Amino acid sequence: MAIIGGGPGGLYAAALLKRLDPTRDITVWERNAPDETFGFGVVLSDETLGGIEHADPVVYEALQRDFVRWDDIDIVHRNIRHTSGGHGFAALGRRRLLEILHDRCRTLGVELRFRTRAPDADWLAENNDVLIAADGVNSTTRETYAHVFRPHVAAHHCRYIWLAADFPFDSFRFEIAETEHGVMQLHGYPYAADASTVIVEMREEVWRAAGFDEADPQESVERCAKIFTDALGGRPLRSNKSAWTTFRTVVNDRWSHGNVVLLGDAAHTAHFSIGSGTKLAVEDALALAACLEEQPDVPSALAAYEEERKPVVASTQRAARASLEWFENLRLHLDQPPRQFAFNLLTRSRRVTHDNLRLRDARFTEAVEHEFGCPPGTPPMFTPFRLRGLTLRNRVVVSPMDMYSAVDGVPGDFHLVHLGSRALGGAGLVMTEMVCVSEEGRITPSCTGLYTGRQAEAWRRITDFVHTRAPGTMIGVQLGHSGRKGSTKLPWEGKDEPLSEGNWPLVAASPLPYRPDSQTPRQLSRAQLTDIREQFTEAAWRAARAGFDLLELHCAHGYLLSGFLSPLTNLRTDAYGGSLEKRLRFPLEVFDAVRGVWPAERPMTVRISATDWAEGGTTAEDAVEIARAFAAHGADAIDVSTGQVVAEARPEYGRSYQTPFADRIRQEVGVPVIAVGAISSWDDVNSLILAGRTDLCALARPHLYDPHWTLHAAAEQGYEGPGVAWPVPYRAGSRRPQTGRTDAPKPRLSLGG
Repeated sequence: MAIIGGGPGGLYAAALLKRLDPTRDITVWERNAPDETFGFGVVLSDETLGGIEHADPVVYEALQRDFVRWDDIDIVHRNIRHTSGGHGFAALGRRRLLEILHDRCRTLGVELRFRTRAPDADWLAENNDVLIAADGVNSTTRETYAHVFRPHVAAHHCRYIWLAADFPFDSFRFEIAETEHGVMQLHGYPYAADASTVIVEMREEVWRAAGFDEADPQESVERCAKIFTDALGGRPLRSNKSAWTTFRTVVNDRWSHGNVVLLGDAAHTAHFSIGSGTKLAVEDALALAACLEEQPDVPSALAAYEEERKPVVASTQRAARASLEWFENLRLHLDQPPRQFAFNLLTRSRRVTHDNLRLRDARFTEAVEHEFGCPPGTPPMFTPFRLRGLTLRNRVVVSPMDMYSAVDGVPGDFHLVHLGSRALGGAGLVMTEMVCVSEEGRITPSCTGLYTGRQAEAWRRITDFVHTRAPGTMIGVQLGHSGRKGSTKLPWEGKDEPLSEGNWPLVAASPLPYRPDSQTPRQLSRAQLTDIREQFTEAAWRAARAGFDLLELHCAHGYLLSGFLSPLTNLRTDAYGGSLEKRLRFPLEVFDAVRGVWPAERPMTVRISATDWAEGGTTAEDAVEIARAFAAHGADAIDVSTGQVVAEARPEYGRSYQTPFADRIRQEVGVPVIAVGAISSWDDVNSLILAGRTDLCALARPHLYDPHWTLHAAAEQGYEGPGVAWPVPYRAGSRRPQTGRTDAPKPRLSLGG
């Protein structure tokens, strides 16, 4: 076996593989000297240490003797320090880690070749049974076989530099410096009894404005020490060939090719703010060694390794990306109340949540809740929220979900049961599906509408049920027009496919079909725009008479109004196309017309797609301006979704993946927002609300799985306050049903026969 790269991942893989089979001939090629390394400290989690202890107690014991451990995280912002405990970190010097692994490899008989550039990867692959490429973020092996591995490397917006201080911090420390050039941050942690790692980071434009792009290395070190003199106690920083760099996220479609396999940073990178680079490399080594031991041959082993590790790494990379982007946009959160800012920072990656932070440090979490305004014993999700004249008793929204179950646009018994059951389920606000403003504005023949009196009467039946049988729950209507995405089959018969027969003509901002096989819409004339605006107005008037408490204008997901907003779907050259200001013109005209007939005391919200997830489309910056425009016209909140505007969109899915767009709009525009998208647990809702990233959380699939999701969230948290109410006939179910015991007495004695 040949291993290219003598970092922790490559060395640990060599030691494990040799220990499992001493007959293996293993060579590690490392172009640098044994003690030559970049960076200073390495952080490993208890989970990783547990794997090391199980696989190689000798390495584990050596690590244990050198680890520095601590529990606290300190966040210092505007001269206020908040401490959160119970986190449990372990770190040691990177050089010491390498020394331990060098000794273990030599003891086991691994050949270590330092100051030696590895032979050509093709030659090594041909002359070894396995070639492990652990040659880092700039992997030459990965580039040699790029046509197979298909790497994707993304650069980001911050510059950072690895430095060290000759004293130990007593915690993991985050310190924020607001300078004349912009915001800068320090990440620091101890890695020895007399030393700490210090990372200084800032956005590229701040870095340039501060003159770091022209400073020599020593000047950079001295200036960083001066900027963070309070954190350092006036002590200096030192460098180890340190240079300012930009973090790059590495993702590979494949990790193996023949008998060549990627490991560690060659396969993937995760931002240092969650401290996972070495952790992931070590865990890769553990998994690869196990798969080579368990599988019958090399191809099977490498396939099993990739299948095991890719989902785990992808999850870590999503968390790291969320953390990275939070720090990139740190300026958005600077004016938050101090404790909320600290909580926001701690939960930035979505891996630390309200619930597990409360387990780690209940006192800190309770202080954040008190500052937020939570009454004692009240989870953040059950605090009330006011929009115009409407007070929602909690922060949970049943997101609009198209049911495609109407006849002639009329909601029937299905809709009564669907919306009624979710209203009984405790959410503060239940939203209808997109209700179409005209027959031609339907998505499918089975969509609901509000373009006839009969439809309005049917909706009145539903709103009356909600208000009578679920008092305290509000019900909102979402009005929209399908635009170029209309006249399609039911999703379960062919998603976005045109009807086989009975198609109706489509209209849109521009004559662009949604998919190649979709119908081409007609570009709307000025007279037709007036007609459609009147259709929205008439539907809003009917919605008011039908008893809805809130109205949402659907300007997302590629439907008609969304089609005007996106530059990918609006190619007009008249007053309604071109600049963002012009693309906003018709949606704002519709909003103003609807607001004019909607009762003044009832709120209006707008759903937008904050990004098209496609090149040349709506950007996050555009979304801020779109939200700002609607807020200026009187929108009470912005419902922030993403995508579905063009068929070629490539969303970056993940837990709460759309929330950062809502967060940015909330902070920059100052308008309340509704976050939506892969928010799946009550812990997520509590975390997002308490961190100040959103005001309301809209959940769809969880409410399909459990219509009483909010009631059950209250029961599971032991909450019985005014933020949720069990319907009287359901009160007997407000406690989790008892089940039979599944544990058994543990054997105490072993009796011989």
